[in-house]
Amino acid sequence: QVQLVESGGGLVQPGGSLRLSCVASGRSISSAYRVGWYRQAPGKQREAVASIIAGVMEYSTSVEGRFTISRDNAKNTLDLQMNSLKPEDTAVYFCSVMGYWGQGTQVTVSS
Repeated sequence: QVQLVESGGGLVQPGGSLRLSCVASGRSISSAYRVGWYRQAPGKQREAVASIIAGVMEYSTSVEGRFTISRDNAKNTLDLQMNSLKPEDTAVYFCSVMGYWGQGTQVTVSS
């Protein structure tokens, strides 16, 4: 079993940056085939934002060039660096590893 805890969300102005972190415990995520960040905005379905699949990073078209996903195997963490944030990035962000999910962290982009 894997426990995931996200942090780093908050309120930021358009154009600003945030760094989300997901700490995993219970198992090492270093060998996980797929790890990723997802988000869910009010009234919308959860969508994939950024993933590492077999070592290859993939991004949704809406965030490519602005967000960067990274994994630190030594710390057992999964991070998401978010730059040039837009109001439409407002959502609850979740990390997912090996089918497990964290509780989410709220990101609000507003002036």
